[in-house]
Amino acid sequence: MNESPKTMKAKSRKTKKFEVRKMAIIGVLAAISIMLSMTPLGFIPIGPLNLTIMHIPVIIGAVLEGPLVGIIVGLIFGITSLLRAITMPTITNFALINPLVSILPRVLIGIVAYYVYKLTIKLTKNALASGWITGVIGSLVNTVGVLGMTYILYGARYAEALGKSASAAKTLIFTLIATNGVPEAIVGGFVVSAICVVFNKRKR
Repeated sequence: MNESPKTMKAKSRKTKKFEVRKMAIIGVLAAISIMLSMTPLGFIPIGPLNLTIMHIPVIIGAVLEGPLVGIIVGLIFGITSLLRAITMPTITNFALINPLVSILPRVLIGIVAYYVYKLTIKLTKNALASGWITGVIGSLVNTVGVLGMTYILYGARYAEALGKSASAAKTLIFTLIATNGVPEAIVGGFVVSAICVVFNKRKR
């Protein structure tokens, strides 16, 4: 059965509105991601640690608008990290100049976060729990992805840059994941879960 011109026009307007919303969300989250990457606002000092929240907009984009939005925001976050490594070099930023370290893991955050949330919300029917799990796993994808690729590509050089022996590279990476990655994942879980609860209330 053919649709009437009126129905087709209504669907077209709905599609355009949907695409405009997606573009607006991408713009806002990308701007937040860039701001967090380029300023101290991207870090939360907790005791002796500085926990990053720069990857949170990627997770939120994926949860709210799907994997494509998550991928785009993650790509922008990764490119920002790469440019920061080039323009503001440190003793370990040589690793982030490689897109496999700075960009690939950030793109994967958006994909993983979307499917984790989709699965957990289906199983739990609970936005708080699903958001927390998604925030934790999305954060770990960032930490394990970046540090894992750093170890694979630059393990010995990275350890030596931090004053450790080349043979201690694996231990160093695991220590960084445990001391920074795990607390970051917990913080990420709370932030994402709070946003998921608000989002689900608005949908109702």
